[in-house]
Amino acid sequence: MHHLLLRLKTGNPDLFRHDLRVTPTTFDYLVAVIEDDEVFKSGSESSPQAPVEEQLAVTLYHFGHDGNASGLQSVGNWSSLGKGTVHLYTRRVMTAILRPEFMSKAVRFPAEEEKKEAKKWVRNRSCKAWCHGWCFVDGTLVPLAYRPYWYGESYFDRKSRYSLNVQIVSLPSLCIIDFAYGHAGSTHDATVWEETCLVKEHDTIMEDNEWVWADSAYPIQKWVVAPYKK
Repeated sequence: MHHLLLRLKTGNPDLFRHDLRVTPTTFDYLVAVIEDDEVFKSGSESSPQAPVEEQLAVTLYHFGHDGNASGLQSVGNWSSLGKGTVHLYTRRVMTAILRPEFMSKAVRFPAEEEKKEAKKWVRNRSCKAWCHGWCFVDGTLVPLAYRPYWYGESYFDRKSRYSLNVQIVSLPSLCIIDFAYGHAGSTHDATVWEETCLVKEHDTIMEDNEWVWADSAYPIQKWVVAPYKK
């Protein structure tokens, strides 16, 4: 881990991104945003916490791998830390990231100029009549390592694994502008979609002639268009 932060971060950003799944610039920005969070203030003068950049690096490596590579032991081997420390670092970082203040800054609806760019992208790849569909929604299943103890069967999804259903609304640039999470993997996309801010506040977010592109899993409305509906 120290080789990654001290050498690869400046000397080989591609390898840095390979391990942590973010660029050095994004990594530094995340550190700057979360380092003053109260969760990183615990500890004593004789036993202070590890630097926030180390805790973030462990968390990103943890989340950036799958299967055995994402296990506590594997992450501990990579970082030269104990399994309990890996879990603690990950918990601290996620506590900071899940603060409402952080999420409201990290995920926001586009400014007018950003919306114009999105419409331009759609027009250039389709036609002028479709340019008012400037954002997209889809669901993704986040696999869980184990069957949850409580109501485990509800997490069993259509791909025969245990997961969480997360809805993502994005611009053509892949910038995420809205999301909904916390539902079990068996929950239908259309149900989780109802929890997004875009659904709840579409009257103020979308203009009369604007819509979001969706697939056949979503109910068609004036402001929700599925090009191919079964």
